[in-house]
Amino acid sequence: MQPKLNHKNRNLFILLFAVLSVVFSGYKYYKQTGSLVELKNERLAITPKEFYIAGITDVRTDNTIIGNLVPAVTAPGNQPNAVKLELKGGTAAIKNFINYSLPVNKSLRPIIIKLKTFKVTETPLPRGRVKGQVTLLISFGLQQEYDVVHLTDYTGNATYQRAAGPAQQIEPLLRSTITNSLVYLNNWMNAQADNNIKLAKSVQIKFNDYTERVEGDTIYYNTNRPLKWTDFQQKPQPGSKHGAEIFASLGYNEHVELIKGVVIIKIDLKVFAPKSACWVREDVKDEYGLNHEQRHFDIVKLAAERFKKAIQAEKLSVNNYDGTINVAYFDALREIDKLQKQYDRETQHSTNTYQQQLWNNKIDKELQQLSIKPNNI
Repeated sequence: MQPKLNHKNRNLFILLFAVLSVVFSGYKYYKQTGSLVELKNERLAITPKEFYIAGITDVRTDNTIIGNLVPAVTAPGNQPNAVKLELKGGTAAIKNFINYSLPVNKSLRPIIIKLKTFKVTETPLPRGRVKGQVTLLISFGLQQEYDVVHLTDYTGNATYQRAAGPAQQIEPLLRSTITNSLVYLNNWMNAQADNNIKLAKSVQIKFNDYTERVEGDTIYYNTNRPLKWTDFQQKPQPGSKHGAEIFASLGYNEHVELIKGVVIIKIDLKVFAPKSACWVREDVKDEYGLNHEQRHFDIVKLAAERFKKAIQAEKLSVNNYDGTINVAYFDALREIDKLQKQYDRETQHSTNTYQQQLWNNKIDKELQQLSIKPNNI
């Protein structure tokens, strides 16, 4: 004999059946739409020799929704609308995938990944097929002390066709797209490491004293070539209170090349005086007066050596070595101007013989400390 349901129990049974129907119906719909995809971590078969991933930034406006997905057809002739495709974990999932993919060696160059686009677009085709495209745009930069130097960009576009269905079907393609970007980076770094100045690891500087085989109008400082009165070829300045004047100055040529990831800077120092700008009156052409002018030339040489030492003492930055060199150069020019004025002021333009001898001794001592033979007149 079958038990009978009373009215109250029958209503409860109907309500419970309705709830379960909704739950299972929703579960079936979720499984059909497949709007959630989860990346599977995998270790790549490459070991970078030039870089490691130091950070990943995501500049997308929406870092969870990565596009749209065409769900499976639930009934003949019924093509459902595309649904939003969500990446489980969003940005964190991509970071975990990339960090797991490659080993980290912090003795190498730190690379920052900027994720700009990661998008899936699908459109329905006849007979339950789907046409899709995955687009990935990534920017790679080198992390420096205060900023990130842009290196290169990667754009990946992958098209596919599949049967409409769950999102996890396209996970291997998403994984492959990201993997291809990392392989591209590894190949690019290997090819560029020794030849791209942005990737230079260090800076070396070499100095040389500039000379010319055949002397022209310009005299370049040389311990074996002291000044001569015949070097003063300009006409005496009318109205000047001085008997002679030399226009000695400092300049340099710079040549830069990259050799196996090292920036080699070659600087030719120019301590010079143009003959056509130097002048002397006939009545002061003696050895004492020529020595005074030679000391003006020596002062520039000493400043040039201090300029050289100032740069050598610096740890030159790969990204801004010229900034350091320029600062040291202008410091040297200011020092030259200051010392030349002090020298003329204290020697009273050579008329104070006692002060002149003090300066002679001071300059000779500094030159000897630098292993430079004084050009005594």
